[in-house]
Amino acid sequence: PMIIVTGSVRARPDTEAELVALCREHSARSRAEEGCIAHNVHRDCDDPALLVFVEYWRGMAALNAHFALKESREFVKVARRLSAGGTPMRIFEAAEVKAEA
Repeated sequence: PMIIVTGSVRARPDTEAELVALCREHSARSRAEEGCIAHNVHRDCDDPALLVFVEYWRGMAALNAHFALKESREFVKVARRLSAGGTPMRIFEAAEVKAEA
């Protein structure tokens, strides 16, 4: 099954620009990885300080390879340091279903 990852990080006013650049760089790098279908960061419309990640992976092996990369571990470390606290993440197994018209 496809793996969907959601996560977020809250920006602080003093580090917001640096954190946004870091998140965009991480997403771009991740999209080039084997097994990555999509990896994007968005601002929450109701809370612009909240940066939300939505990722799609071909399977857990691809996601685990992503987590094992030095660059991914470094991203989490720096993002936590720049954030207003925490980097919650949820991982889901999913199968696409077609809606009936």
